[in-house]
Formats: sequence, C-alpha cells, structure tokens
Amino acid sequence: MRFPASFLDEIRERLPISEVIGSHVTWDKKKTNVPRGDYWACCPFHGEKTPSFHCEDSKGWFHCFGCGQSGNHFRFLTELEGISFPEAVERLAAQAGLQMPVYDKQQQARDERQSTLFDVMEMATDFFVQQLHGRDGAKARAYLRDRGLSPQIQETFALGYAPESRNALKTHLSEKGVDKDQIEACGLVVSGPDIAVSYDRFRDRIMFPIPNSRGRTIAFGGRAMRSDIPAKYLNSPETELFHKSNVLYNFARARKPVRDANRLIVAEGYMDVIALHAAGFENAVAPLGTALTQVQLNLLWRLHSEPILCFDGDIAGLNAAYRAADLSLEELQAGRSLRFALLPEGKDPDDVLRDEGPAAMEAILDSASPLADLIWNRETETGAYETPERRAELEVRFRDIVNRIRDENVRRHYGQNMRERLAGLFGNINTGYPRGQTSRSGRRAGDNRSPQARFASQQRKVGASTSLLNSAVMKRGAGRLPMRETVLVAGIIHHPAILARLFDEFASIPLTTPETRKIHSAVLDVVASWQGEEQWPDGETLASIVTEQDDTGILERMNTQLRQNRVWQALPGAAFEDAVDGWQQAFRLHMRKQTLEIELRQAEKALADDESEENFERLVQIRNELEREDGMEALIDGFGMSSGRPADGF
Repeated sequence: MRFPASFLDEIRERLPISEVIGSHVTWDKKKTNVPRGDYWACCPFHGEKTPSFHCEDSKGWFHCFGCGQSGNHFRFLTELEGISFPEAVERLAAQAGLQMPVYDKQQQARDERQSTLFDVMEMATDFFVQQLHGRDGAKARAYLRDRGLSPQIQETFALGYAPESRNALKTHLSEKGVDKDQIEACGLVVSGPDIAVSYDRFRDRIMFPIPNSRGRTIAFGGRAMRSDIPAKYLNSPETELFHKSNVLYNFARARKPVRDANRLIVAEGYMDVIALHAAGFENAVAPLGTALTQVQLNLLWRLHSEPILCFDGDIAGLNAAYRAADLSLEELQAGRSLRFALLPEGKDPDDVLRDEGPAAMEAILDSASPLADLIWNRETETGAYETPERRAELEVRFRDIVNRIRDENVRRHYGQNMRERLAGLFGNINTGYPRGQTSRSGRRAGDNRSPQARFASQQRKVGASTSLLNSAVMKRGAGRLPMRETVLVAGIIHHPAILARLFDEFASIPLTTPETRKIHSAVLDVVASWQGEEQWPDGETLASIVTEQDDTGILERMNTQLRQNRVWQALPGAAFEDAVDGWQQAFRLHMRKQTLEIELRQAEKALADDESEENFERLVQIRNELEREDGMEALIDGFGMSSGRPADGF
C-alpha cells in the first residue's frame, strides 16, 4: 500500500522522533540535551553498555554509531518490532491523532497531481524572481534595498516581484504547458463561477515564496507596492498544497541554525523573519498572519523545547502573547514551554534592528519572560485585591488555569508556584505558611515573586501602562547596564569620599560587563595617581577626568539610567550618609548574588551527577533566592532623611 507523501510528512511533523523511540529506550541523562532535541541511549538493536544510539528531533532521524542502524520514525518500528511499513504508519498515525487515508486509485491520482502542482509552484517562483531583476522590477528592487535586504538575502529567500498585470503569470505558465486547472489549483489566479476570465492573484507586489517543512514552495505571500491597496500583505488561498494554519515560514531553513544557537525565535511575519536572518538571527520562524495554532505550536516544539515568541509591544501584540500562552497550557510537559519577548511599543523586529542594531534585539531576547510570569502578570494586572472576595476570585482564576495543564508533574509545580506568588502578593492563601515564613523550597512567603511580577506590582503602584513597561526605558535593551553595577561604579564617581571607608570593597568588585569594568578601572587609575591636596578628588573633578578618558559615553549612559530609574542616592546632590548607605547595600546585594550564582552552578552540577530529591530541592532553593535577590529593595532605617527625601530605599 502506498501512502500520500503529505500524510507521512504530517505524521513526522506531529510526532518528534524522540517520542516514538522514547518508549523503547532509556535516554542517557548525561549526554542527552532535551532543549536541543538531541537524545542518546544504548542501542535497542544491539547490546551495548556505552550509549552510541542517537536521534535528533529537528531532523527526524536516528543513527547508531555502533551497529550502523539508521532511519526515520517508520524505519525504527519496522526494524525493531518486525512489523510491516503499513502497520508502522497506522500505529504512528494513531499516536499522532490522525485518521488513516482511504487509499485507492483516486488517491494515487491526487498524489500525482500534487507532485505536478509542486512543479507549477517552482515555475511561478522562478517567474517572480526573473521579474524582480528585470525592467519592471526596478521599483521593487529599490524598496528591498531601502529595507536593507542585500542581493544575497533576496537570493536566499527567493524573493521576487509580481508585475502590475492581470495575466502576466497566467500567460507565462500557459506557455510552459501548464493547464488552466493546475494554475487555479495552485491559487495563483482569482477564478470562480462568477468570474468570466481568471486573472493573476498577485499584481504589483513583492513576492515571498512560502516553503513547506521539506523546503518546497507551497504558497506565496505578496506585499503591495502601493499604499492605497487595502490588503498590504496578501497570502495564497487554501489549496491542496497549502493550509496556512499548519505551516511555519522558514521552518526548513531554520532547523540547523536553531540547533547551533540552541534558541528558536518566533516572529509575527515573514518580513520579520527575513530581517532577523539578515541581521544574523537565522534561527527564526513565523506563522502566516494569523494567531498561532496548535499544529504550529507542536512544530515549534519539534525545533526547540522553549521557543521565544517575539511580539510587537502594543495591545495587539500583548493579546497575541496571551492567546499563545492559553493555547500552550494543555500541552506543557517537563522540558517543554514558551518564553515571551515583548518589543518596545510601536516597533517590530525590523524596526529594532534598523534603529538600534542587533545588540538591542539580542538584549530583548535575553530578557524574555517565562510563560509562568506572563500568566501571572496578566491575571494580576488590575491590582484591585483589597477585599477577601476579590482575592478569592483571583485564586479561583489561577486554579482554573493550572487545572488546564494535563501533565501531572507540570501541573503540580505550576500550582505550587502560583500559590507562592499569591502568598507574596497578599499573604497566606492556602499555602500552609504565613507571610515572611520560609517554605520547603527555600522561598520567603512574603516576597516570592519573580522580578517580572515585582515589576508588575510597581506598575500598579505608579500607574504605569503596559506600553511603558515594554518601552526601552523600562526594559533591558541596547546600552542597558546592570543596575547594581551602575550604582556601585557611578556612585563612587559622584561620591568619591566613600572610598575613605570602602576602598577595598570598591577595588575588588566583580563586574560582568566591559563597560562597567572600563569605568571601574579608570576610577582606580585616577585615584592611584591623584596628586591633589586631598586624599580623594571631589565628585565633579573625578567625573570630569573619567569623562575625558571615556570616549564612548559610558558614564553618561550610567547617569541617564540612574536618573530614569530614580536611583538618586548614586547621583550628585545626595547627602553623603545616604550615598554611603545606598552604596553599601548595593554592594552587599551584588556580592550575595555572585555567591548564589556560584552555588547555582555547583547545584546544577550536583543534580547532573545525582538526580536526587535533595539535590533538586537545593537547586530550586538557590534559583528562588536568586530570583528574589534580583530586585530586592534596600530597606534601610531612616534612609533618605539626610537628603530630605525619606524613602524605603532603591
């Protein structure tokens, strides 16, 4: 029995090969890398003690370096269990939740027809590419050049141009021997009972071929060249080849870059993907102008265990992130989740890359929020929980969300996480420990929120909008320096008399960025060579000297960051005692974090060597402490009184 190639492809797309093989082997914990979809085990085909059997989800392939056995999903079952190919297909189709096709001569004809349609789509792709580089494509070439897309990028993505004609493509394909029915079946023309003569669907548009998971063109997207066209972007209609809810743009091309970078970026459209690729982020894919579907989500997890969904930082982008979060809940598993990167309001990845460069995009991706944080921030955004009834309502909402998670272990951990966050928000709610008491996992119930959750709390206190929280001012972005390191370095520059008390502490600070290390070194050089009458230069003099040596404006960036975040005690004008108190507290928190990060690495190694409950609890405890340290306020009794601005701290 023959099966449609599209049906076999869909089985492979829905089922990671590790899921097929995993029920027959035990994965080696030391060599296997779940986030990368890279699995190792002792070979099930021959006896061995050292794992040499390997499979990769991104390739859908297995290979044993010992006995040489290799193949795909179906080959694994036929070789291991001795079943026939049709039996293997039937079993995997059931596992993937697919109905077996009724295969007959008509189905065979449909398969042959699809093969022909692929050829027609390739002809159309070639036609559009030729038009882009011909006389009629000058305007389109200029547009692509202005968008920063080099000829190499245009060639990589086979970009083209559909001329402003009702029949240019139709005529070209007809001359190549393609019949009318095939052209219509590919969705390349607009046709129907009410249309006497079909005409080209894409006219005066830049063309983006849309490939399937095998790299074959199945559809097109077209961007209008004129601003008065109602549909700026137009995709092919649903066809035998193309079902847009099952397709991710750039899926085939992104496989290897995702593996190499161990990161998957999910943008909103193909222009974003191409801009990211051109800037060096080749590990990006996108749905096709619609909300993410379950099939697309499973495709993402085939490429990476924790894709980063990158949305525009406006209300529409935030709502899209919320829809994706809700969609993912039922399918969450150990090692399978999502992260969310919200861009500054009004910007897409292309804007960020052109305006601020790849470093800004990298910083946005690095600061992506976990799924749990996004859900927490959404549900607690109003902040109106003064009454027991409202608190109970919030708890019920979280319970309903958690209960949607089908995986028992993930559901249990989400439930614990949300209970601890609720305890941190408004006290003891069925947690078993009062505010401020330490739980088994090592968290203090009085402040168990993540940095993002604390940030959302600050939003409620100061009335900041979602757009402000997503702006470059409030988010970590290009040029953003670690806040505590900024306080410790700039605070000394503006208040050098602190060195009389804390010189050794300042000299020995471990710093994580080249910028803060550069300014720190400059301060030490100035102090070492200072020949004035006083032991230390005053703040204005020290700042002036450092600025002369700082040709990249690092100190000014530090000062701007301090002012934007209202860290007044590190700026000129703060009373000396407040500056000292603030500096000492920042130093203690900074050093505590350094210690915790060392302990975290040790705990991760211990857990890798011995996956005991004790080692796991220790790792969780350290991570929780790090999370809590990451935004802890300096609560200093009487802080700010000397400067005439009493406050809790910074």
